[in-house]
Amino acid sequence: MIVLASSSGTRRALLANAGLVFEAVAPHVDERAMENLILAGGASPRDLAIALADAKALAVMPFRPDDIVIGSDQVLDLEGERFVKPTSRAEAAQHLRRLAGRTHHLHSAVSIGFGDGIARRLIATVSLTMRPLSDAAIERYLDAAGEDVLHSVGAYHIEGVGIRLFQAIDGDYFAILGLPMLPLLEALRELGALES
Repeated sequence: MIVLASSSGTRRALLANAGLVFEAVAPHVDERAMENLILAGGASPRDLAIALADAKALAVMPFRPDDIVIGSDQVLDLEGERFVKPTSRAEAAQHLRRLAGRTHHLHSAVSIGFGDGIARRLIATVSLTMRPLSDAAIERYLDAAGEDVLHSVGAYHIEGVGIRLFQAIDGDYFAILGLPMLPLLEALRELGALES
């Protein structure tokens, strides 16, 4: 059995749309506390994404010892500055003002747990260039996007009206959504969880 260690509806939809049979289990990991410890040790945003994906897989593995467990995480990196999900509309606007007119990187990591440890680690980095935005444009976007902005790092969903914020994207679309699907599917085939 494949187990997704996530409560993300988008990640569940990606696996379901690919025809995978799986179960989703919330990993119950205190991400903020872990981030502070990991970053205090000098980890890069990319390393942080991998460590959080590991932690999510490892949190579920003891309860599913015979299954393949997929942990995942994303870290938004703007020239070394890490962003987390905004907690209010005002904070979402602040994030968008910082990102506007600049290129940021989204690191999407996957850790596949099997047996007594992590069997595979995958990471994809996407470069996203947001167009310059006036305060009025940000307010119009926030009106159109609604509460969804509070559920995404960077305050955007690229698969929705958030696409209007960007002038260039370089990288894997699925990684932006939270799972680099092609490398993940290949790893699952290698582990025998999917037929070739």
